[in-house]
Amino acid sequence: MQLESARKSLLKFMFLMSSLLGVASASSDPDVLAAAAENYVHLGLELGQYDKDYVDAYLGPKEWREQAASPRSKQKLAEDISGLKAQLAGLSFDGGEHALRHKSLSRNVRAMDIRVRMINGETFSFADEARLIYDVVLPKFDFAKYDQALAKVDALLPGDGDLASRVDAFRSKFDIPKDRLEKIIGRTIDECRARTKEFITMPEQESFTLEYVTGKSWSGYNWYQGDNVSLMQINQDFPTKIDNATGLGCHEGYPGHHVWNVLIEEELIKGKGWVEFNLYPLFSPYGLIAEGSAEYGVSLAFPDQEKAKFELEVLYPMAGIDPSNAALLAQIKGLLNELRYSRIAVGQQYLDGHITRQEAVKRTVRYSLVSAKRADSSISFLEQYRAYVLNYSIGEDLIDAYIDRKSDTHAERWQQFKKLLTELSTASDLIQ
Repeated sequence: MQLESARKSLLKFMFLMSSLLGVASASSDPDVLAAAAENYVHLGLELGQYDKDYVDAYLGPKEWREQAASPRSKQKLAEDISGLKAQLAGLSFDGGEHALRHKSLSRNVRAMDIRVRMINGETFSFADEARLIYDVVLPKFDFAKYDQALAKVDALLPGDGDLASRVDAFRSKFDIPKDRLEKIIGRTIDECRARTKEFITMPEQESFTLEYVTGKSWSGYNWYQGDNVSLMQINQDFPTKIDNATGLGCHEGYPGHHVWNVLIEEELIKGKGWVEFNLYPLFSPYGLIAEGSAEYGVSLAFPDQEKAKFELEVLYPMAGIDPSNAALLAQIKGLLNELRYSRIAVGQQYLDGHITRQEAVKRTVRYSLVSAKRADSSISFLEQYRAYVLNYSIGEDLIDAYIDRKSDTHAERWQQFKKLLTELSTASDLIQ
């Protein structure tokens, strides 16, 4: 034990000296990379003391979290994170697992560096946040195309009043009664789990609990607890639609967030001993992989028309909802899919200061076709999580295209999906 303690002290000294010197004197040394990874976790936990949304999950030693409760100053923290970023830039590895680990850690530290600078008052454009935190170059947003999609929706739902109100009234026909919600969500989760386990082997003891909450800016959230257990929360501020129930089960559970976290814990933390994955920072390039894969997981688990079939045959009867308008709902949902990027476009305009909050709410009502109350909640999400909003739609599309290029069969799509979750790729890797 004394020898191990001395070895760790020596590695930390080597890491500090090479960081101060800003040279690659210790490059290609996996032990120095491991020391950098441990330093990253400590810095991230301390950043979480100033940025309450930064640490989404932590699975490491309890004493590390306790130590972080008395963090260094925000300025000192920023300096030390910058030093870690410089240290990693001076390391290099010639392929293999160490190169993958180095790339992953470097990108996470780059994101951490941006976030701590924001905490210290530095401002970044929405596009710079997207690139430096989530590894994404934003596409060009075309409101003229969104207006064309709105015109098609308008033709499907003619009538009095503005289009958003008509769509909201039509979609309210598909609200799941509160007294049936728990049973329906449980049934969808069981189905998502069964379909996932056909292709991904999970630990026998994996599980999660379900809670219903209010006062949130999101519809669902997975809080990973460690040891293959998740806590899934569903927000009841707004009714859950029958066509969204399966999406929640897949996105938050199987093959979405729960599966991803279980695989990370089993393969990277326990399997490889990579300590940095004990910390899951929300504002990270892996936010895109997490959200994008969770969104993609819905169509992976329910390909072609299988989602609609499951809803019509199982969920509609359970909810007591008339399915006669299901085909029209599917048409409208297809057009709403063409409007997904409008949320990012409006977010960029608002966070970059080009429109007011009131105008952002109005544009969200118009282009997301939701009520003013839902639009206000959407803007609250944007104010809290900022550019994170891009991870859902852009993330799903990048992952969909990537897996499609590499797969010919449904089974191969599952294989590529599982590989993607643990191979440490981020957005820029998916487009190469």
